[in-house]
Amino acid sequence: MLGELTSLHTEPQTGAIIHITIPRDEIQQVMGPAIHEVIAAAQAQGAGPTGPVFAHHFGMTPGIFNFDVGVPTSKEMAPVGRVQPGGLPAASIVRTVYTGPYEGLGQAWGDFQDLVEGEGWTLGPNLWERYLEGPESGRDDSTYRTELNQTVAPKNPS
Repeated sequence: MLGELTSLHTEPQTGAIIHITIPRDEIQQVMGPAIHEVIAAAQAQGAGPTGPVFAHHFGMTPGIFNFDVGVPTSKEMAPVGRVQPGGLPAASIVRTVYTGPYEGLGQAWGDFQDLVEGEGWTLGPNLWERYLEGPESGRDDSTYRTELNQTVAPKNPS
């Protein structure tokens, strides 16, 4: 289920990231270890995490995920292993919150982007998810909450 659409301009967010490019079907094997690695690096440097885990995708190529998995931090990170300094950009975005299991995210993104375009925005090249409530909550996966953020160009005149 998708929540209300909100348009806003985000400020840049400092973070600790691992850049990943993988076939889509490898996401379940790769995502968990990467999340643990960025959290551990941020904690070891006394930088956080200061908010939810995010996945910042660089376009949508069929069959491929090209993204940063990361956490926001309170300061610039020093590189350690695969973890690099990074974060989320300042951008004009449209945002919603998807409630449901992670397996429904693909459909949720498609529905969200259709709504955004239907409201007159042109989709930009970047998008990111922030995992507000997930398995760590111990709750039923139908209650997981994932924030969806899509970069956009100004609305088309009507």
